[in-house]
Amino acid sequence: MSISSKIKESMTSKSAGVIRKMFEEGLKLKSIHGQDNVFDFSIGNPDLDPPKEVLDAIEELGKCRDKNFHGYMPNAGYPFAREAMAEKTSAEQGVEVHGDCVVMSVGAAGALNALMKAILNPGDEVVVPSPFFTEYTHYVNNYGGKLVEVATKDDFSLDVDAISEALKENTAAVLINSPNNPTGKVYSDDDIRALSRVLEAHGKKTGRYPFLICDEPYRAIVYDGKKVAATFPEYVNSVVVTSFAKNFSLPGERIGYICVNPACPEKDDLVSACIFTTRVLGYVNAPALMQRVVAKTWNAEADMGLYEKRRNELVSILDEAGIKHADPEGAFYLWCKVPDGFDGDDMDFCEYLKKYLILGAPGSGFGGKGWFRLAYCASERSIINSRAAFVKAMKECPLKG
Repeated sequence: MSISSKIKESMTSKSAGVIRKMFEEGLKLKSIHGQDNVFDFSIGNPDLDPPKEVLDAIEELGKCRDKNFHGYMPNAGYPFAREAMAEKTSAEQGVEVHGDCVVMSVGAAGALNALMKAILNPGDEVVVPSPFFTEYTHYVNNYGGKLVEVATKDDFSLDVDAISEALKENTAAVLINSPNNPTGKVYSDDDIRALSRVLEAHGKKTGRYPFLICDEPYRAIVYDGKKVAATFPEYVNSVVVTSFAKNFSLPGERIGYICVNPACPEKDDLVSACIFTTRVLGYVNAPALMQRVVAKTWNAEADMGLYEKRRNELVSILDEAGIKHADPEGAFYLWCKVPDGFDGDDMDFCEYLKKYLILGAPGSGFGGKGWFRLAYCASERSIINSRAAFVKAMKECPLKG
């Protein structure tokens, strides 16, 4: 029996699990060479512990023996959890948000899939600034849509004019990710304001106002006084999707949410649609225990300064080795240029680095041929110990010009 031709095609594409492939390769290498001898910067798997308040809440709630404590709840999530996420979003967006705007989700990935299924008709397009998180292609393709890549400027800020040119009558949404994975760019207030005006103008012209989808799992991880711009005050048809995977170091617990701008004219219909798609996609509901945990602890503080320290350490190493890179303003990735002599072949260069037990993710999977990504959410010890390997790899690079 053959697998789906569509899935087979997706599995062989450049964006087909480039991060996971390197991560799994790293597990094999660690079993051979030892945990401390492999420098795995392949995947955004946070090394920091969750905040104490979160761990305490998990322990406390795990002891509860109340009847039906782990049973079903409404598909949208517990009302108290939805209200807590609304309170969180109100603080971030600077507008009053209530729980009826929120749908609890199975992580940000589950949120994006539920949302895409809710808004896409076959042939609809979703515009994304490039480079972008590799899985977006699949999330859009899952529901018959097409991801349209629009290059960012040289500093990876939004090219709003180029986005405007890419908008069509069948554009369902523009999908942005700030801080950006993989570049670490934080889009400015001016960027968001200009993009919002373009989307409004397009809506007035065509009668279809694209949704502005803001994927924000890294919102809390910013450096050097940067702040993630609020979209709700600028554009009524905006939607936030996010999770607690990165800021609370809970990627395996799969807890996030969708929040629709309360000013959105289609708010009730869109929320209802996302509740329905959450059910029919088979998620049914977000994890019950973790809904309770984040409802109690969403405003716990985690020390994001530790990521800034690791960023600075890895930057120092790459500068010594002679690897050029962007300067990340947020998230925990370094977006690095493939050295001269490899003809921009990021796949080949990442294979070369593996000889020195260094694992990175090829940029082609992110829409960034000629670049590669290093995730510095690895342990500080691993980052420090990687210095000699990076320096040696660049010194012995046979193709380096």
